[in-house]
Amino acid sequence: MTETAPADAAETPAPASRPEKKEENFFVFLIKLVLIVVVFRSFFLSPFNIPSESMLPRLLNGDYLLAAKWPYGYSKYSLPFSVPLIPGRIFAGQPERGDIVIFKAPPGNDIDYIKRVIGLPGDQIQMIGGQLHINGKPVPKQRIADFELPITPNTHCYLPQFEARRADGGAVCLYPRYRETLPGGRSYDVLDLGLTPQDDTQPVVVPEDSLFLMGDNRDNSLDSRFPAVPGQGIGIVPQANLVGRATVMMFSTDGSSEWIKPWTWFTAARWSRIGGTF
Repeated sequence: MTETAPADAAETPAPASRPEKKEENFFVFLIKLVLIVVVFRSFFLSPFNIPSESMLPRLLNGDYLLAAKWPYGYSKYSLPFSVPLIPGRIFAGQPERGDIVIFKAPPGNDIDYIKRVIGLPGDQIQMIGGQLHINGKPVPKQRIADFELPITPNTHCYLPQFEARRADGGAVCLYPRYRETLPGGRSYDVLDLGLTPQDDTQPVVVPEDSLFLMGDNRDNSLDSRFPAVPGQGIGIVPQANLVGRATVMMFSTDGSSEWIKPWTWFTAARWSRIGGTF
């Protein structure tokens, strides 16, 4: 008599395809994760780091901030690598004087810069003797306490005459600091290191859909006071170049950390700066 295998045993599937199924699920998960990150960074919040001292005293070299992408609308510059998927600028919003903005810097339109909005369309902007003038009126500029900036691996003094020592012996830079108040009442601090050629400029009227942008470190910033020439300035910036508005300080480091010394990841952090808003 011949034995017959049970039906359920004959129909049991081979388990060989299970590892492939897991790999497929992981690949799908990875694609979804990448899409979520791209969408979030393109349309909501995106991180930016500060690589220079042009926005002292508000921003230090080594600061990492989050920029809100929605206040000024969206363009191709909102997308990774400036992929030209958005025609022009959609849902456009008008910046306000005093906003700190991230934008693609002319003339190449391929590098992220961060500056403060000084002039809006129709404004006449001029520097006279180191004082900002908007529409023919001087912007109030009040001398306040010097800005004390500790010297660290990513921060140095602009000129030797500003070097100093604290009572505890720590090396610092002491920069002349002023409080500027724009029309409308918005105030912020600027540095003025002395008279320089950019302290006296010809009057410029900001064209439609454009902005006049300046760094708060007035004597160490290549901004709209200079023509849009590589290495010289950015000229008048089209609003289409806007990427986002500085919103919150995410992290800050003095540059002293080392990958092989994990404890320095914490000692290098400027903890008091984290969480500050703009």
